Amino acid sequence: MFRTASRGFSRSVWRAAESLAQIEAANQHGILVSRAQGVAQRGLIDAIGKTPLIKLKRLSEETGCEVLGKAEFQNPGGSVKDRAALYVVEHAEKAGLLKPGGTVVEGTAGNTGIGLAHVCRSKGYKLVIYMPNTQSQGKIDLLRLLGAEVYPVPAVAFENPENYNHQAKRHAENTVNAVWTNQFDNTANRQAHIETTGPEIWAQTDGKVDAFTCATGTGGSLAGVTRYLKEKSNGRVKSFLADPPGSVLHSYIQSGGKLTERAGGSITEGIGQGRVTDNLQPDIDLVDDSLHISDDKTIEMVYRCLDEEGLYLGASSCLNVVAAKEVAEKLGKGHTVVTLLCDGAYRYADRLFSRKWLEEKKLIGAIPPHLTKYIVLP
Repeated sequence: MFRTASRGFSRSVWRAAESLAQIEAANQHGILVSRAQGVAQRGLIDAIGKTPLIKLKRLSEETGCEVLGKAEFQNPGGSVKDRAALYVVEHAEKAGLLKPGGTVVEGTAGNTGIGLAHVCRSKGYKLVIYMPNTQSQGKIDLLRLLGAEVYPVPAVAFENPENYNHQAKRHAENTVNAVWTNQFDNTANRQAHIETTGPEIWAQTDGKVDAFTCATGTGGSLAGVTRYLKEKSNGRVKSFLADPPGSVLHSYIQSGGKLTERAGGSITEGIGQGRVTDNLQPDIDLVDDSLHISDDKTIEMVYRCLDEEGLYLGASSCLNVVAAKEVAEKLGKGHTVVTLLCDGAYRYADRLFSRKWLEEKKLIGAIPPHLTKYIVLP
């Protein structure tokens, strides 16, 4: 009986081994990627970055180019800002400005705060956030849920000493073992993209990238990726700044460096700028061209990406996708264009898919009739 059972076990092991070999052969790429990533030994912070590069199939077919989006929404905090959050905190640590048990302070109305909240919890720091009181209660609640101390303050111009950024700086100055991470002008933000995002794009395209485009808020993503790709390709890779309504950077590029006064606004959040930040300044001359992307084009692409690609993206991501499409059309068939899919639509769904909000913003007509089925909120 024992010998019969042994023979049966051997046959079942052989069948299992044969089956396992077939399973592994079917997922060779996944196994190779998993082996390269290994274990995030430092916890959450080692899971930041290393995001997939997704081919946008419909737009690639339309343009005759490879239009690729880097899936930054897959970062632990849900956005590209996780990269900068980690780098500004670790820069403060290395500089001796932040010691165990210390406090990180930032002025932010969006994803940087969420990224910092995750990084600070992982590293054991306290986080204090100042933000304009025009932000949604949902954002405030989320940051508090993640352990941050949040101060909503009146929304005033940057030149006003009571601007939320200046209040954050003063808070850090008056707190022992605290640092103001200063996301707009702390060039550790830019360094994050020189050292991580840029090299990842180059490796994932096997050096065949022809152009990179994205919008700017702090300027760190555009500047850092542009710097790396320009140097790696000996200047071959083109860089395009994408700009929403209300921002001055498109006119700055087109005029050869003249700043105009900021006017108007956009449905996008976290992008657009009224000045050239310290993150952007070192690399602004490397930018080859710029594009102005209207809100109408952006909102249409929100719905197109959902319908055609299955990608549930925020407005800033979709502005980048529009820019990538236009850059591809500008360069002509056979080129590879990369952009950033900054975050998903989860934090903006109550607006982007609301009929009332779309009507208030006069954007309802920008959505093609066959895509209005996705307007599911009143």
